[in-house]
Amino acid sequence: MQPVNIEVIKGDITSLNVDAIVNAANSSLMGGGGVDGAIHRAGGPAILDDCRRIVARQGGCPTGEAVITTAGTLPAKYVIHTVGPVWQGGNKGEEEKLANCYRNSLKLANENGCKSIAFPNISTGIYGYPKDEAAEIAVTTVSGYMVENDLPEQVIFVCFDQENYLHLAKFPEVQRSGNGS
Repeated sequence: MQPVNIEVIKGDITSLNVDAIVNAANSSLMGGGGVDGAIHRAGGPAILDDCRRIVARQGGCPTGEAVITTAGTLPAKYVIHTVGPVWQGGNKGEEEKLANCYRNSLKLANENGCKSIAFPNISTGIYGYPKDEAAEIAVTTVSGYMVENDLPEQVIFVCFDQENYLHLAKFPEVQRSGNGS
């Protein structure tokens, strides 16, 4: 058991030197917009090649599940792809599916010996999940996992926008990097 080491920063997840970064992927794993497209562009074709092998083996990636690939030319060692839920009003299991995104990503990081992992704000972009609710699920799920497991030792929430940063920064277990601006 370890103390919980969770940090929130504003920045570019593709530039972080961590063991794993998490990609808010779509179920096809073929790249897309937002953070998904940025990770595929920055990491190069090796990520897409691994994704194609996964799709050939198992089909896509269901909502709430996660798969791991190389990080290509990114400074990270791995990319963990997880598919967040599309917000449909909160009565379609979105909360559990979003929590599963974090849990399953952390489990893959643990199984692959990752000491550090960085998460984007899963489902809060075009998938429309309310940012305040998504932040609470993220922090609760991650801190609960970290109390029970030795790896990863460090989790960084990487925010693209100020609103997500502020929602995550309000939790006492989350260390803030600068003021987020």
